[in-house]
Amino acid sequence: MHPLSAVTQRNSKDFSPSLKFLNLSHSDILDHFPEGVFLINTRWQVGYFNHTAEEITGFKQAEVMGKFCWDIFRSDLCQRDCPMRISMSTGEVLVDREVEIRTKGGEKILLLVNTSQIKKSGNVVLGGVETFHHLTCPELEVEKLASRPFADIVGISPRMQEIMHSLPVIAASESNVLIQGESGTGKELVARALHLHSPRRQGPFVAVNCSAIPENLLESELFGHERGAFTGAVATKPGRFELAKGGTLFLDEIGDLKPELQVKLLRVLDQRTFMRVGGTRKIALDARIVAATNVDLKEAMRQGRFRDDLYYRLFTVPIHLPALRQKREDIPILVKYFLEQLNRKFNKKVRGVDPKVMKVLCRHAWPGNVRELQHVLEYCFVFAKGPLITQRHLPRLESAWVGRELELPIDNQGVSPLEALEKKTILMALEITQGAKQEAALMLKISRSKLWRKMRLYHISDKDFKK
Repeated sequence: MHPLSAVTQRNSKDFSPSLKFLNLSHSDILDHFPEGVFLINTRWQVGYFNHTAEEITGFKQAEVMGKFCWDIFRSDLCQRDCPMRISMSTGEVLVDREVEIRTKGGEKILLLVNTSQIKKSGNVVLGGVETFHHLTCPELEVEKLASRPFADIVGISPRMQEIMHSLPVIAASESNVLIQGESGTGKELVARALHLHSPRRQGPFVAVNCSAIPENLLESELFGHERGAFTGAVATKPGRFELAKGGTLFLDEIGDLKPELQVKLLRVLDQRTFMRVGGTRKIALDARIVAATNVDLKEAMRQGRFRDDLYYRLFTVPIHLPALRQKREDIPILVKYFLEQLNRKFNKKVRGVDPKVMKVLCRHAWPGNVRELQHVLEYCFVFAKGPLITQRHLPRLESAWVGRELELPIDNQGVSPLEALEKKTILMALEITQGAKQEAALMLKISRSKLWRKMRLYHISDKDFKK
C-alpha cells in the first residue's frame, strides 16, 4: 500500500461524485496537472508522484515510491530551509519558493515550488504536498534575439532597430533634431544618447521643459537676463542657451512654446546668436539643438498654434518614437532590462515574471508607454519577496480594450441593428483577446457556453476576426 493511500481513502467520499461524473481516479486527475505534484507521509517517504513530476525530474513513479524525498530531489536545501520541512513543522503554506534540484541525469535545474501540510479532522498531520514547475521567464528567452543596445535604448522591433542603427550617424552630425512621440516613449533618453555619442560629448547636456516653466520666466530661462532687466533681477544670470555652450540644448515639449517665443527661437536658430533679456550684446550660440514634443506639430500648424518656418527649421533630422502598443514585441526585452536595473536598486534577485504576468503586460494598452511599464515593474518589486513576479504583485491595470469605441453597424441585410451591434461587439471582443474565448466571454460578461451559442447564431468563425 502507498504511504499515503490512507489519505486518499479518507478523502475519497469528498471527490466521489465528481470522479463518477468524470470517470477519473485521483491519479488521473493529478496526472493532468500542468505542474509536478508529489506527496509525502510524516516519515518523509514519497507516496505519490504525478506524470509532470516524472517529466521534470527524469524519475519514474515506480522508482520513487516509498523513498525519502531528499534522495530524489537532491537539493542543497534538503537539510536546511527546505520549504516542505517548514510547511510540515509549522503548518505554513509556502508559495513561489526557488529551489535548485538535480535531475536523474545529474542536471541542475531551478524550480518554483509551493508546499502545504495535509491534515485530517482533529488537526492530525498526515503528510505534505508540493507542486512545482520550471523557473522559466519569457523575457530571458528573448535575450539571444536582442542586439547590442545603443546607450540605454533597447528593442528588437523593426522600428526600434531602425532608430538604433541611425542614431550613431545622427549623433555625429551638427544638424538640429526633432524627436516626436507620445509621453513616456523615451524622447529624453534618445536626446541624451545623441549627446553622449556626439563630438560634443565633453560639453554639458542642458534640458529645459518648455511647458513646465512659467510663461513669464521662460524667456529669461532660455536666454538669461541682465541685472535690473525686470523686478527681481538683482544679478546677471546666464540662460540655458548660454549654459549649453559646447554641448547640447534639449528643448522638451517644444510644441507648448508660446508664439512670441517661437519667433525669438527661430531668430536664434537662423542667426546663431541671442541676447539676454535687458541686454545689448549678442552672444554666439555654441550648442546643438535637440527638440522633442508629444504634440502633433502638423495639426498645430494647421490650427495656427505653431509656426511653419520654425517647424521646418527644427525638422532637419526627424525621429519618431513608436508607442509601446505599436511595438509589443519589445515588451519582454524591456521587462528584462528594467528587472536588471531594479535588482541593483533594491538589492534583490528577482529572476523574471510569471508567464501569466507577461501575457498581461503584452496585452495592456500602455497609455503611459515605456515609463508606465517601468513604474509598474517598480511597484511589483516593492511587494515581490521571491524570485518571480506573479499576478498578485501587479497593480490594477486598465484593461487592454479600454477606450476602444464601438460604431453602430448599418443594417443592409435585414438584420436588426441590435443583432448587428451584438455581432460587432462579439467580433471586437474576439479580436482584442486574440481569439481567446474565455477572456472574450469575461470581457462580454457572459458565460463561455453562451459565447459559443452566439458565435453559432451569427455564424462567427476564427477566420472572421483578426488574431
